[in-house]
Amino acid sequence: MSAAIHIKLGTRGSALALAQTRTVAAALEKSGATVELVTITTEGDTSKASLADLGGTGVFASALREALLDGRVDAVVHSLKDLPTAEYPGLAIGAIPQREDARDALCAADGLTFETLPAGAIIGTGSPRRRAQLRARRPDIAAVDIRGNVDTRLGRIGDDLDAVILAAAGLSRLGRLDAVTEFLGIDGWPTAPGQGAVAVEVRAGEEKLVKSLDHKPTRMTVTAEREVLALLEAGCAAPVGAHAMIDDGLLFLSARVYSLDGTERLTSSHALYLSDVTKPASEVAARVAAELLGLGAASIAPLGGGS
Repeated sequence: MSAAIHIKLGTRGSALALAQTRTVAAALEKSGATVELVTITTEGDTSKASLADLGGTGVFASALREALLDGRVDAVVHSLKDLPTAEYPGLAIGAIPQREDARDALCAADGLTFETLPAGAIIGTGSPRRRAQLRARRPDIAAVDIRGNVDTRLGRIGDDLDAVILAAAGLSRLGRLDAVTEFLGIDGWPTAPGQGAVAVEVRAGEEKLVKSLDHKPTRMTVTAEREVLALLEAGCAAPVGAHAMIDDGLLFLSARVYSLDGTERLTSSHALYLSDVTKPASEVAARVAAELLGLGAASIAPLGGGS
């Protein structure tokens, strides 16, 4: 990349958004670009009732996209798990850098783990998926909805909450892994499609601006996860967990749909060789989504697919 290239990189003003955007900026600068961070402020960034859950939401994504379309910035950085799956006219995801830790993390008082939390413990999370998972695994504890930024949530531990669950990647970006008392395994606790990854979005036709940051294995796996979400016609907040990985030429994808109360769940897992099909992410996602719908996923969760 030529040193003459100057990139205005748009970001939300939250501590987490700034942290992940600075990581992207540093990578672009290593490629020879000069980068200017441009903060795009939304009402949610200054509201105590922020809907942010270690990343952006639809309203935040829209504000960043408007800034990109009207030329205020050249690229924007999104938390991929919160980015709608539908394509946005005039824009394209130019790069998905290498994914960080995709797991959820428990942050509890007194160093407790999920299994050692006492009956009646109160755990906070802003995610319907996490609340369903909590209720499924520990019906003896209370899963409650919480809002606010990471520090606000962590500050409630030992006050009105016994623990909170947050994305490990977000805690890492903020330098708050010290708050983690247990990392929750992906197999038993599948996380949101795309969790742990960020997307760098640009105007369509300008993908080369950030192409150097793209990590192909990450793009393949998160695309498979997000396509399951799209095929199920489930929103970012739906009680759906998914995780994909590549090993020895095979693309593995597993997805799980929960009822909101956690009493029911359905799982589908498929794998295929990358060399066997033209679009492996789409193919494996189609198989998983079809099986889930065939098993009745749309009858236990708020999904559009199959209706």
